[in-house]
Amino acid sequence: MMRFRWRPRFILILGLLTAGAAAAEPSAVATGPTLSRILARQVLYVGYREAALPFSYLLPGQALPTGYLWEVCSHVFKAVDERLGRSVPVVPVAVTDNARTMMLKTGITDLDCGAAGNTVGRQKQVNFSTNVYVSEIKVMVKQGAGFTSFGQFADKRVVTVVGSTGERHVKLAALGNNLVLQHLLANTPAEAMAMLAKGEVEAYVAEDAILVAQRAATAGDYVLLDSALATEPFGIMLPLGDPLWKKLVDDVLLDLMRRGELAQIYDKWFMGPIPPAGVNLNLPMSDLLKAAIREPGDTPVN
Repeated sequence: MMRFRWRPRFILILGLLTAGAAAAEPSAVATGPTLSRILARQVLYVGYREAALPFSYLLPGQALPTGYLWEVCSHVFKAVDERLGRSVPVVPVAVTDNARTMMLKTGITDLDCGAAGNTVGRQKQVNFSTNVYVSEIKVMVKQGAGFTSFGQFADKRVVTVVGSTGERHVKLAALGNNLVLQHLLANTPAEAMAMLAKGEVEAYVAEDAILVAQRAATAGDYVLLDSALATEPFGIMLPLGDPLWKKLVDDVLLDLMRRGELAQIYDKWFMGPIPPAGVNLNLPMSDLLKAAIREPGDTPVN
């Protein structure tokens, strides 16, 4: 009889221990569709751009990308491991500007660390993290070409990368200035820069950091016009409708900002020699980015 009285207590205790163990399982904390998917696949798929130096790019012979945003995202990777209680392999996935939002929407990628402008239009399709860069959309021309403003490009040839922020802002600026120009498209920043160097176009329009990176890697003298066509904050793109995933990413970024580490990462990629050629972009942190760090947010632009 003693054994029959003891067994229910044992079963009860065992049940409580089992329930406690289950509560400690990573699956119990992996709430939200993205973390649950990562846990089920045991892989974190991360979008990157192959040639968006200094934000995200692939070095010759290397399997993992590098760059400012990739290094920022590496802190998110560590946070995922800590949240799930295990080491989750990171698989980089090369993306294009045209396909990257669809890859997030369909679950092919779990986050996109390839530098993306945070716009109202994009926020209808994907979530954005806290802004981690503020870009100025600028116009680059050959030194001595005689251009001082975008209004001088009537009937001139202007190149942007297909699907890029620059492409959208060239169209808007042309409309706003009542200009008819020849708008050419390149597949990569390097291709666009080559077109400018060969004289196939009079101007190359892109984010300031992309332009100075291409300028640093190209022989010849090139200048950025003083006036920007627009400013645009950059963030990490995330699947839409998963606030817990966004909070995890934002918490990591806010911690980097508070500790001053984001500024250190910035200086590494924008104020020091970077691979593969060891060039220095010499692009100090703008007042706009300093303000975004002082008052973090994910506010988009039109």
